[in-house]
Amino acid sequence: MVTPQALTQLKAFARQDGAFLSVIWLASLLCMFKCPNTTWGPLLMLTTPFFIIWRLTALRENILDGEISFRRALAYCCYVFFYASLLFALGQYLYFEFIDNGSFMQILDNSVELLKPVYIEQGFSGEELDLALKTIRLMKPIDLVFTFMTYNLFVGAIMSMLLALVGKRIKRK
Repeated sequence: MVTPQALTQLKAFARQDGAFLSVIWLASLLCMFKCPNTTWGPLLMLTTPFFIIWRLTALRENILDGEISFRRALAYCCYVFFYASLLFALGQYLYFEFIDNGSFMQILDNSVELLKPVYIEQGFSGEELDLALKTIRLMKPIDLVFTFMTYNLFVGAIMSMLLALVGKRIKRK
């Protein structure tokens, strides 16, 4: 049975770990936009599941005496993704509003130009790509951030189920 105190403790650990995860994501974002020719940004983003499993294991072993149910592990993972997404959205907003100066759109333009022949070969028209790019250009920073945050929460919910399965441990009788 989960007590209110246990839930408060779980949320406190999730807030702390969500803050650390958002720092990793922000470092990844900055690497991707400021050093697009390196692989540091994607590599930092790929550390997400390993970071969460590491922190879930630390919570399980150090606080919960080596035992955590799937439900509690799932709640922890979902809360971590939620808090990380909120803080990351704040960082993204500040970046897009005050620092970006169009570099995101430039990277997006370059990517679309590189991939346009592949899309056309697959049967998509170049006009559709140009229209989609024009639509993205019309988005305000808050719109971009909300889109990315929704994506992070969706992927985080799916990833949480898998990570909770990996991280759960129940004592055998």
